[in-house]
Amino acid sequence: MQVSVRSPAWLVVVLALMMGGVAASAPANAQTAPKAEPAKPKPAPAKPAATKPKADKPSAKPADTKSPAKEAPKAVEAKPAEAKAPEAKPTEAETAETAPATPEPSLPIPRFVSFRTDPVNARAGPGVRYPVDWVYMRRRLPVEIIAEFETWRQIRDPDGTESWVHQSMVSGRRTGVIKGQAQGLRKTNTDISDTLATLEPGVIVDVVRCPDGVFCRVEVSGLQGWLKRDQFWGVYTQEIIE
Repeated sequence: MQVSVRSPAWLVVVLALMMGGVAASAPANAQTAPKAEPAKPKPAPAKPAATKPKADKPSAKPADTKSPAKEAPKAVEAKPAEAKAPEAKPTEAETAETAPATPEPSLPIPRFVSFRTDPVNARAGPGVRYPVDWVYMRRRLPVEIIAEFETWRQIRDPDGTESWVHQSMVSGRRTGVIKGQAQGLRKTNTDISDTLATLEPGVIVDVVRCPDGVFCRVEVSGLQGWLKRDQFWGVYTQEIIE
């Protein structure tokens, strides 16, 4: 036997209302529930930007592509080492001028002497403090001493020029010099003797001796002969030289 149970109509309505309220409240609750935010994707780590390899900068001078043949080293001209200039040394004349005085026997003034050497400094006064007026470059040139002061001698040369020289520059050796014109060197001490040689002006002769008379025996270049006293300069008229 089947029994059908029917719900009263009001109950059906109530149930329907209740079901509708539940359904309506569900969406409201759903709206109030916090929405889960979607997870933000983490940014991918930044990759370093690819850098292009820098091309090597060309050097100021491009490298030669071919190895040139090495040049043979140039021959260097050897220069002689520069020799240092030697220190200036005093000349023989300057050294002699400052040398200690050599005692001399008392000799007459005036008298003839000759230059011992050359050069010879001819000074304006008797001492190295006086300037050099000129320099004689004639060894054996006869000069006449006309005054003395300590170790200094005032001289007169064949031209008549006067100056002062140190005593060490002169010697007692007797010489003469041909003056004026050429003179004949004679074989004997007479005017009619043969002529051995003709002596030009400026020739220096060595006086060998002058005996009493007008002639003197002289030597030049190994040749001896006779000259009159007035044919050369360097002896006095009445002087006797043995």
